Amino acid sequence: MKEFMDQDFLLSRQTAKTLYHEYAKNLPIVDYHCHINPKDIAQDITFDNITQLWLGGDHYKWRLMRSNGIEEKYITGNASDREKFQKWAETLELAIGNPLYHWSHLELRRYFGFEKTLNGETAEEVWNICNEVLRNQNLSARDIIKQSNVKVLCTTDDPIDSLEYHKQIADDESFKTKVLPAFRPDEAINIEKADYLTYLNKLSKVSKVKIDSFNSLCKALKNRMDYFNSIGCRTSDHGLDSVIYYPATIDEIEEIMRKRLEGHLPSNEEKYKFITALLLFLGRQNHSLDWVMQLHYGVKRDNNIRKFNTLGPNTGYDCIDNSRNSSAQLADFLNALDINDQLPKTIIYSLDPVENAAIDTVIGCFQDSSAIGKIQHGSAWWFNDHEIGMREHLSSLASISLICNFVGMLTDSRSFLSYTRHEYFRRILCDMFGDLVESGRFPNDTKVLKKIVENISYYNSINYFGFDI
Repeated sequence: MKEFMDQDFLLSRQTAKTLYHEYAKNLPIVDYHCHINPKDIAQDITFDNITQLWLGGDHYKWRLMRSNGIEEKYITGNASDREKFQKWAETLELAIGNPLYHWSHLELRRYFGFEKTLNGETAEEVWNICNEVLRNQNLSARDIIKQSNVKVLCTTDDPIDSLEYHKQIADDESFKTKVLPAFRPDEAINIEKADYLTYLNKLSKVSKVKIDSFNSLCKALKNRMDYFNSIGCRTSDHGLDSVIYYPATIDEIEEIMRKRLEGHLPSNEEKYKFITALLLFLGRQNHSLDWVMQLHYGVKRDNNIRKFNTLGPNTGYDCIDNSRNSSAQLADFLNALDINDQLPKTIIYSLDPVENAAIDTVIGCFQDSSAIGKIQHGSAWWFNDHEIGMREHLSSLASISLICNFVGMLTDSRSFLSYTRHEYFRRILCDMFGDLVESGRFPNDTKVLKKIVENISYYNSINYFGFDI
C-alpha cells in the first residue's frame, strides 16, 4: 500500500516519477488567469490566522461545507475564525475523492510544513501551527508568491479600473514577479443587466468618450484596451453563458443600442446580436494588439435566488450549463474573425466536460503558422480541475490535437495558496506521459519527453502570451 500523498503522489510508474522530479517539479509558475486582488499584492497584506488566508472568498470550500450541512454562520457568517476552521476540518476529513482533500494537504505541506492529515481532532494542532508560521515567518501575500516561484501572474480587471496597484507593483524593483492586468469587459457586454447604463456612465467618464451609440462604446473600449496595453496587459478574458453567433448589420446593432440607452431591455435575439457584434469587435482589437483572447463559457450563475439575495454573487451557487451545444456557433464565431485574418490567439474553456472532443476538433480548424498552437483548448476549468477532469481533458487534447503545444495550468483562484494546483497538474501530466511510455505507446526518448514536459509546464505559456521576463 502506498503512503498517503508521498513524494510520488499520483505518479504510478518510474517514467512518470522521472519526468516529474527531474523536469517538471522545480520549474517556475506562470499563472495567466486568476482572481487575486492586485491591491492585496501591492500592499503586501498579511493574515491574522489561517481562516482568513484559507477560507475567505473560497467558494469551493463553502460549497463542500454546505454539502455537509454546516450552518451558514460557520461559512460566510459571524462565527469566529476558529469556529469556521473547525467546521472546515470536520468537513475535509470526509471529502474522500474530492480534489479539495489533496489541494488542502498540499498547501499545508508546502507552506506550513504539516505532514499529517487535517480533521476534526487535529484542527487545534493545525490551527496553532499555521498561525505560528503566519506570525513568525511573516507569510505575507508577496512571500507566498515568491515561495511559490511565480514568474508571471495575470489578474482579472474591469475596463474602468485605474490599474494603480499594478503600477505600484511594477515600480517596486524588490518584487520580481510580474503582476499584469487582464482585460475583462463582461460589464460592457452584458446589455441585459439592469445596471448596464450606470456602468456605461462609469466607462464613459474613465475613457473620456461620450457613449451614445454602439460605435462610441467601441471607441471607449478601444481607449481602455490601449491603456491596459501600456501597463503590460497581454490578454483579455470573457465570461460567457455560452458562445453564441448571431450576426447582424451595423444598423441593427445601433438600433439595439439606441433602445437600450433609452432604458428598454433587449429581447433575447437582440441581446445575442449585440454580444456577437461586441465580441467580434473585441476579437479584432485583441488581434491588433497581439493579445490572447480567453473565452470562458458553459456556466449558469446564481442559481439559488434566495441565497443570492442574501450573500450576493461568487458565493458558491453556480453550476454547469449544458443547455446548448456551443461547438457549431463557436466555429462560426472564430470563422467570422478568421475570414479577414483578424482571429487573435484564443484560449477556449467550456465548463461542460462533454464538450472536450468538440472543442478539440474546432481548434484544429483555425491553427496556422502565425503562432504555434494559436487556438488552445484551455485547461480543465473550475468544476473540472480535479484528477478525472484533468485526465479527460489531456487525453482528448492529445488524441485529437497536438498536446505538446498546450499552454498548461492556471489557478483561476482568489486564494494565495492555490499555486499547488500547478503541482497537482504537473504530477497528473507526467503520470499520463509515463503510462504512454511504459505501455509501449510512446518511445522512451528522454530528450523529447523532457522538452514536452517542460514546455507544457512553463515555457509554452511564456512564448504564447509573449511575457517579457
